[in-house]
Amino acid sequence: MSESTLSPQDGAFTDALRARRWLVVAMATTLVFRIWLSVVFPFTPDEAYFALWGRYPDLGYYDHPPMVGWWLAAIGALSESVWALRIAATFLPAACALLLRAAIRRWRPGEPVLADWAAICLLLLPSSVWNVLITTDTPLAFFTLLSILMLADSTQDARMLPRAAGALLAGVFLGLAFTSKYFAVLLGVAFLVWAGMGWHDRRWRTLALVIAGAAPFIALNLYWNYQACWCNVMFNLFNRHEKAHWSVLTPGLYALTLAYLLGPLLYFAWRARSRMALRRGSSASAVVLASWVIPLVLFGMLSLYVRIGLHWLFLFLPAVVLWLALEGGAIALVRSARVLAGLAVLHVVIAVIAAFLPLKYFSARGLYPSLVFLTETRTLIETVRLDAPGYELASSAYAPAAVLGYHAGVNVPVFGMGSSHARQDDFSTDWRTYAGKNIVILQRNDPSPDDYEPYFKEVEMREISLGGVRFHEVLGREFNYERYRDAVLNQIRRRYYRIPGWLPVGHCIFCERYFPGGACRE
Repeated sequence: MSESTLSPQDGAFTDALRARRWLVVAMATTLVFRIWLSVVFPFTPDEAYFALWGRYPDLGYYDHPPMVGWWLAAIGALSESVWALRIAATFLPAACALLLRAAIRRWRPGEPVLADWAAICLLLLPSSVWNVLITTDTPLAFFTLLSILMLADSTQDARMLPRAAGALLAGVFLGLAFTSKYFAVLLGVAFLVWAGMGWHDRRWRTLALVIAGAAPFIALNLYWNYQACWCNVMFNLFNRHEKAHWSVLTPGLYALTLAYLLGPLLYFAWRARSRMALRRGSSASAVVLASWVIPLVLFGMLSLYVRIGLHWLFLFLPAVVLWLALEGGAIALVRSARVLAGLAVLHVVIAVIAAFLPLKYFSARGLYPSLVFLTETRTLIETVRLDAPGYELASSAYAPAAVLGYHAGVNVPVFGMGSSHARQDDFSTDWRTYAGKNIVILQRNDPSPDDYEPYFKEVEMREISLGGVRFHEVLGREFNYERYRDAVLNQIRRRYYRIPGWLPVGHCIFCERYFPGGACRE
């Protein structure tokens, strides 16, 4: 839709110069807010967990492929301060907005207003305003957008690269997204559907090039899993979904999540639904449409059994904005931006107020113990070290272990079973080296003597009071590794390392380390 077709009431907002000014304002204000938020927001357990990955770069990790670990290894070599580790996440929306703008200006050279307002809408999405957390979703969203843009660009007459090179590069970025998180598979399915809907247009040639570009990264991940207990596959397909069950509530929660993340964009996308055609030649619009509709439909089906996480959807949000720009026009973007701007201001006000409230304000609320732990971690570590000099520090769950490990600068193992999530500790901790040592286990909940007494010669319980919150120390003297292996590690093996017989296993360090000759098989 060109500027000449805009309605008079929207003219003041869609003038090219005004649109450019609003883009600068949106870019500057959201960046300033995100930089500030990246400094003041407590470092979360998941972020600390991934920061520990960055200290030990590898070809893979227990939960996910390795990309975020590689990013944090590069950043951490310069600085391990919280704001530095978050710098990629902080600037991600701005980078994506500029990529989106450049693509639209190339595909629609006569409509610069369209490109500016698309960038503004992306900057003002709720997740773009407040999400400064560095997680696996950060590189995933970045490489997903690049893959979509390269494949869409390869379908245009005026394109950046030759068609074959663009499609191959789209595959490379898809492969990089796959090395970030397995949700990239959904984008691969979307590309497959797009190709299938236009088989007569020989889209299969383009798809073959995409697959060729992604194949080396997929092969690398499969090889690493083959040598590492197939832990990515075990976690993402089996272990994390042990409690999944059919529910009538989770689809409703999924719908509310979409409404929150996309708001008016969904409304205008619905109004433009007559243009949702995957068969339309080889247009960029068809590629972009498949890139968000297919994954959101698949998530909708999955929501019947599991709760769809808010962050699961981040990687497909730019595609919605891009498609609306191509098919909905400038008016839809302008009107969406007005609503999104109001929501952005609301988020900023809430965040600023929360940041300047004294910590004691939250003392009567459930988050208070976690806030004390996250903001006073170093004090807690020093207290434990004074109380138990010479003891090895451990924790009873992965979240506190990750935070303690990040701040202490050492590996802090998880003592006990832990959960199905974040079991990288199974690889990074060798319990054989703790035999006969003294260990202090820090936890929030009241410890049960039965969880510790069988594995030490002597156990002592102590309390630490910090900010009105009680933390518990379990001081175990002379760790009995053999008993711990037979009771705890063997149970972990049976529960989390039951590798299906149809998967060939090269190595499994967990079983080889603790149970030589014992197979990790169902």
